[in-house]
Amino acid sequence: MSKVLVIGCGGVASVAIRKCCQVSEVFTELCIASRTKEKCDALAADLAGKTATKITTAQVDADDVQQVIDLIRSYQPDLVMNIALPYQDLTIMDACLACGVNYMDTANYEPEDTDDPAWREIYEKRCQEKGFSAYFDYSWQWAYREKFEKAGLTALLGCGFDPGVTQAYCAYAKKHEFDTIDTIDILDCNGGDHGYPFATNFNPEVNLREVSAPGSYWEDGHWVEIPAMSIKREYDFDQVGQKDMYLLHHEEIESLAENIPEVKRIRFFMTFGQSYLTHMKCLENVGMLSTTPIEFEGHEIVPIKFLKALLPDPASLGPRTHGKTNIGCIFTGKKDGKDKTYYIYNVCDHQECYREVASQAISYTTGVPAMCGALMLLTGKWTTPGVHTVEEFDPDPFLDALDRYGLPRSESHNPVLVK
Repeated sequence: MSKVLVIGCGGVASVAIRKCCQVSEVFTELCIASRTKEKCDALAADLAGKTATKITTAQVDADDVQQVIDLIRSYQPDLVMNIALPYQDLTIMDACLACGVNYMDTANYEPEDTDDPAWREIYEKRCQEKGFSAYFDYSWQWAYREKFEKAGLTALLGCGFDPGVTQAYCAYAKKHEFDTIDTIDILDCNGGDHGYPFATNFNPEVNLREVSAPGSYWEDGHWVEIPAMSIKREYDFDQVGQKDMYLLHHEEIESLAENIPEVKRIRFFMTFGQSYLTHMKCLENVGMLSTTPIEFEGHEIVPIKFLKALLPDPASLGPRTHGKTNIGCIFTGKKDGKDKTYYIYNVCDHQECYREVASQAISYTTGVPAMCGALMLLTGKWTTPGVHTVEEFDPDPFLDALDRYGLPRSESHNPVLVK
């Protein structure tokens, strides 16, 4: 039925590809492309004989627009799934526009070089105008709205779990549970233990930059920014237990504030253990989280890239990670003139994920929604031209697909609220 080009072959991409191959009546052909073709070949070999999906592989440097254009024109896909690095979102979007192909990704754009003068000028203006200083935001990709609309193409942004499923949960709550939503708290709990003194559960460059940045939340129509990790709460998560969680800036807050404008406050919390925070602070203090290149013994290196090379590969954590994740949204608002609360969430088991797709739950909870988002685009459920985030589409078929393909929802109509 459909040909799909997947750019990326890391932990999340591997899950998404394996899940696509479970729905071969839709994903009839896949091309897996990455800078390192050997990784693509190894995954294709592992899937050989296990799926009816026809799999091919290709080498591509996704930083090079022309290389991506050449690959798209050669393969002629119906959709490009960008599951590479967020640094490459814009080049792949440019290639999709040039070739007339729909696009999707799992995380919004951020620059690899945060010292680039041209980018820095735009970034500093945005900090002043919007009131938050995170390096990642939707403005760069929202700037493509008119181009995709005029081309009659759809670009689906941030279709992982958070962002992604959390926004679908918000759209579902708005559609089925509330007349008006007053507050949204997004809670991301990883109760897994991989046994290492320190490791990140997804790309270290992205993960460590995200959690070391100042936190921020949306309240009464504007951003409130706070020092990193300065707001801490405790919460008792279903099937995980009591955990410390910290307020972070996260990209879905930005789109939710635009698409559900009556919301008075939106916050995002993520759980961290003290050992993780101690290691991260030490690395930050000695400059290892820096993206600014330095000279070392005649070579130019970027400290955070060097750190990434030293840390365990997130894709290798699957066999040794035990425990569960719990990710969801708590709402307050009104229905039929009465106050109401509601909590919708998913619990995912690391070892069950590993048994199914040889991955830990962090990659699984991002890869499965990526496949389900692609399913929505390819089957005509989500077709509006332009550049869109998940909450702009009908949540029902997407959540039904998640229920079916490994991330079923749970609900509470009387949740404990976060102070």
